[in-house]
Amino acid sequence: MRPKHLNILCYLCFFASLAACAAPANIRVIGKGMPDVDLDNAIYEVPVQKNVSYQDLVDSLKSLAEGMNFVNPANFPIGDHMKQRGQDPQGIKEVRTFCNLSMGTEIILDHPEFLVFAPCRLAIYEKTEASGQRQLYLGLDRPTHDLKNIKQPTVRAQASAQQLEDALIDLMEKARRGDF
Repeated sequence: MRPKHLNILCYLCFFASLAACAAPANIRVIGKGMPDVDLDNAIYEVPVQKNVSYQDLVDSLKSLAEGMNFVNPANFPIGDHMKQRGQDPQGIKEVRTFCNLSMGTEIILDHPEFLVFAPCRLAIYEKTEASGQRQLYLGLDRPTHDLKNIKQPTVRAQASAQQLEDALIDLMEKARRGDF
């Protein structure tokens, strides 16, 4: 029979190993009811609150982006183009671009090849849930993940990409609730 303290130690090790397996180590916690960022994934997506319509979301994005010094140089209504070609987009499918040169300039100056990822993109799309109902989502192509494609990015570019990503996640957090 094992001593009592050894049993306790075994249980603690067992539960610690379970916790380590359950939680991915490569995440960044966002809080505010938002999903954590998987640092190994280029895509960060959040569900839009059920009481926020597509038009509310678009109006919110426009208003918030302007207040955060972002411009929206282009929109790509991919779902509309699919319909024109006789394809069912199965809900809303579009990409909206956002640019804030006061945040992203350092990346472009240090690594002009990063322009292939510019401007930043947010996707608005619907997914069909298990219940058969469609859920509206916002998805972000993460600038910090894109920067992984640059060999030896400067510290300044890394800080700029993080600042830009944080601002876009903040934009998403507010827009998904329909804030203005």
